[in-house]
Amino acid sequence: MSDTVRLYLGKDIEITYDSERCIHAAECTRGLPAVFDNSRRPWIQPDGASANAIAAVIATCPSGALHFSRRDGGDRESRPGQDSVTVMPGGPLYIRGLVRLLKADGSVIVEDTRLALCRCGHSQNKPFCDNSHLGVGFDDLGAATEAEVRERSGGGDKHEQDKHELGEHFTTR
Repeated sequence: MSDTVRLYLGKDIEITYDSERCIHAAECTRGLPAVFDNSRRPWIQPDGASANAIAAVIATCPSGALHFSRRDGGDRESRPGQDSVTVMPGGPLYIRGLVRLLKADGSVIVEDTRLALCRCGHSQNKPFCDNSHLGVGFDDLGAATEAEVRERSGGGDKHEQDKHELGEHFTTR
């Protein structure tokens, strides 16, 4: 376990928290404040709710900073039902699925089911987001209009070909 990962043991569940991966989206503190409370030390109380409730909230952590293992024989942490990459307006890429993030040399940075990756270029923890976009005025909406897609692809014919090849995975506004 790295220096940035802390383990919180409860009777029915153990929780790991990686401070370097946390982007403070606050899904945990809003979702289950009896367990996750930044004003308390330790800030995670794994016996503060049922293991099922804690597991459900941890699954909403967009960065993968929180994970769990059941000690009571309950369901293991699972892979999201559908692989996805979501461009957050003015923020990171949220990636869901079984992801192996590699360095240019092919070595593994992390293998996880949830990641938040930097889009602004200012993170001090690249390739992960560290919320630097909030302080640098990054305001990319993360969506291209149909005209922008056509312009980038070199015109209408190519765009129509791409749209046909990609089928329902290609959407325009």
